[in-house]
Amino acid sequence: MRQGSLPLLLLAAAAAVAAAAVSAEPASTLSGPSPPVSVPVGDRSHAVDLPDTDPRVQRRVTGWAPEQVAVALSAAPTSAWVSWITGDFQMGGAVKPLDPGAVGSVVRYGLAAESLVHEATGEPLVYSQLYPFEGLQNYTSGIIHHVRLQGLEPGTRYFYRCGDPSIPDAMSDVHAFRTMPAVGPKSYPGRIAVVGDLGLTYNTTSTVEHMVRNQPDLVLLLGDVCYANLYLTNGTGTDCYSCSFANSTPIHETYQPRWDYWGRYMEPVTSSIPMMVVEGNHEIEEQIHNKTFASYSSRFAFPSEESGSFSPFYYSFDVGGIHFVMLASYADYSRSEQLGVLRCAVPMAGGGLGEGGQVSDAVADRRLARALVHHDKAHYREAECMRVEMEELLYAYGVDVVFTGHVHAYERSNRVFNYTLDACGPVYISVGDGGNREKMATAHADDPGHCPDPASTPDPFIGGRLCATNFTTGPAAGRFCWDRQPDYSAYRESSFGHGVLEVKNDTHALWRWHRNQDLNADVAADEVYIVREPDKCLAKSTRLLAY
Repeated sequence: MRQGSLPLLLLAAAAAVAAAAVSAEPASTLSGPSPPVSVPVGDRSHAVDLPDTDPRVQRRVTGWAPEQVAVALSAAPTSAWVSWITGDFQMGGAVKPLDPGAVGSVVRYGLAAESLVHEATGEPLVYSQLYPFEGLQNYTSGIIHHVRLQGLEPGTRYFYRCGDPSIPDAMSDVHAFRTMPAVGPKSYPGRIAVVGDLGLTYNTTSTVEHMVRNQPDLVLLLGDVCYANLYLTNGTGTDCYSCSFANSTPIHETYQPRWDYWGRYMEPVTSSIPMMVVEGNHEIEEQIHNKTFASYSSRFAFPSEESGSFSPFYYSFDVGGIHFVMLASYADYSRSEQLGVLRCAVPMAGGGLGEGGQVSDAVADRRLARALVHHDKAHYREAECMRVEMEELLYAYGVDVVFTGHVHAYERSNRVFNYTLDACGPVYISVGDGGNREKMATAHADDPGHCPDPASTPDPFIGGRLCATNFTTGPAAGRFCWDRQPDYSAYRESSFGHGVLEVKNDTHALWRWHRNQDLNADVAADEVYIVREPDKCLAKSTRLLAY
């Protein structure tokens, strides 16, 4: 790997009490590990979903006019995806899907709102969520459109309208978005917002409003989008599905209109700021014939094919000098195609392209950081098998930071490798605190009486394999859990919020975490400079390249 590269691993989730203001000069990984800090749990009120009567989630268009407009990145900054929905969904015992050919998929775009001189077309689709059980309601979506725009200039603002120009009143208003910077060294976006487990609660609205005030150029959503699977098909919801419904329903139901509500609420953001998504467990949504992930796979555009993946669960894309690799912890990752995608993408992005290539890598995933760092009682070391498969590869290529979601709290680690402080290991950051209805996670496995049984941590996504065992070295040797906050855990807090990553140059990236209760967008409860030391770490990490 070329010296000066800064691999940033986003797995595609402070040094003082959060009540105190962060110092003017953020801490730096150059100073070594921070002492562990756990912010005491305060008032964490219940998260309440927005009701279907809220005007922000109701359908505001008529006929074939587009709604739920969204922009996503393609594999390169010269291309982007525009997505939208026309027509309304249907719910009932017997539903008839709309004809996707009834309306065209057209985007007109250009450099000025009054000069949309370019045109691109795509393919429409409709998906259904079907339950072959008496009394359950089925769902079929509106017509979903995905159109890829090509030949774009990097770092350029484009205006666009989407819809079908051959049908009266079937085109959207004019929207605008900015493409990412050109691929290459010293080319970075301003700010990348990172959020997980967003949901559609009143806490969600606080997170999104706060995030928008931070003016991100890109949003990474690390799974668990709208929590439609906390509902029965009749629209009855709960904070805990297994607690309320597990023994009374023949299948884990969902209420698919929550997806449409989420798309409508998010449209002011997603129509102007590109958003990249990786799947979470709440997107599994099993239905007839054991089909899963239908809504996730249908509603979002992914640069899978153009990045050589051919899967919506793992793919890659460029953002200026950063190459992102999105990984799936809910698909097989044991010596699989997915692992092959990671093997190819990370070293290529990290400097194998020679002069003019990317200088940073980033990987996003749902669960990997939970295996190593997050100490939430409910999910402790449940993705240990994924860590075993991938951690050495990530370390070998000098990845510097890992983001993940799923655990409903915030936690940042010191640099760590194989549960041991290591100045060349990644920083792991869990940001599953976006606003979900299931509330915050407040119990830690290292709290007295909260350590789970090792036999309770098999990974069902690779055949129930059990990888987590008692530690054999270090302060926790002979035990499954630490008896205190581990030394590699720098900061943890159970509060809703989001994070912002700013890559400053080839070696320095600034990470800031913003809590919802800190209404001033300039205030960060946790911030740190993650600094790459290529002279110190590259020689050390390359010893593992025979992996």
